[in-house]
Amino acid sequence: MDLLVKKGALAETKVVGAAEAPLGEGEARLKVDLFSLTANNVTYGAAGDFLKYWQFYASPEEGWGRVPVWGFASAVESRSSAIAVGERVYGYLPMSDSFVVKPGERKHGGFADMSAHRQGLAPVYNSYVFNAGDPLYARETETLQVLFRPLFTTSFLIDDFVADAGYFDARQVIFSSASAKTAYASAQLMKARGDVKVVGLTSPSNVAYTQALGFYDEVRPYDAVGAMDASVPSAFVDIAGNSVVRAAVHARFRDNLKYSCLVGATHWDAPRSGESLPGPQPVMFFAPDVVRKRIGDWGPAGFGQRVGSAWAAFLPTAAKTTRVVEHRGLEAAGKVFAELASGKASPADGHVIRLD
Repeated sequence: MDLLVKKGALAETKVVGAAEAPLGEGEARLKVDLFSLTANNVTYGAAGDFLKYWQFYASPEEGWGRVPVWGFASAVESRSSAIAVGERVYGYLPMSDSFVVKPGERKHGGFADMSAHRQGLAPVYNSYVFNAGDPLYARETETLQVLFRPLFTTSFLIDDFVADAGYFDARQVIFSSASAKTAYASAQLMKARGDVKVVGLTSPSNVAYTQALGFYDEVRPYDAVGAMDASVPSAFVDIAGNSVVRAAVHARFRDNLKYSCLVGATHWDAPRSGESLPGPQPVMFFAPDVVRKRIGDWGPAGFGQRVGSAWAAFLPTAAKTTRVVEHRGLEAAGKVFAELASGKASPADGHVIRLD
């Protein structure tokens, strides 16, 4: 069974049957056990064509796609020497009851999927890590891992990227969609550095929640952008991807906006604009590029150690800020995804789907 999402109308979903083809030599079939659904997955759908997210898992129907998720899966059949039946991994999965991979060489505690259709795609999304020996894995925190681990890695990279650039000579960093997990995890890391003021923009209904997190020096509703002090050199980290909000920030700060970083599209259905904006033009943030740079700087082990240490420090925050809501089955996953795509889900809830 596969959960399909309609391209261009992400709140429309359906579950369809899927036949299991026999495994080829070197392939393995993985059963999906547990995954999360967050605004991050909506971004995958919104940017599916531009960033090739639709290509990871083929859809049986034209106009519909399989949005990737992060979670755990177990090998139930294997013709590969790299993974044995019963072994369990963390990685990039489809919203399906099972899927097929072609594991490459087993090394660094995991493997890469060498399936032909995944070659040329970002390697960070093709890698699977065995639970056994994974320094970030703990059975008692599985739900928090599927909810926060992929988001937190992105947050870690955003904070590192902006700080490494000297904050682009800004004195404050402004986040849109400030109630989103990727945004507030980045904000927490950045505020802990103490180098710049950290400001959050969010919907009026989420202001109180976002202020209570304590990760921002200031929280404002979107309609208050026009009242911000435009003389303060600022950098903009755009998680929402809402062109109206982005235009308002650019119009307010103009040349005092030192950098505009487009990360996500939690407001995927907001109006888009191709117009040139005042100040610097937005630059797309692509996490795999930062991963490659930092692995080059620190080595694979050094990169993993830094992310792991930051993750361990963040876990208490993850538990404190999120009410884990568990669902079972792909039909339930479709309803949750539709709520997220429609902007109806509470930012305080963390949705996980069990298929085990």
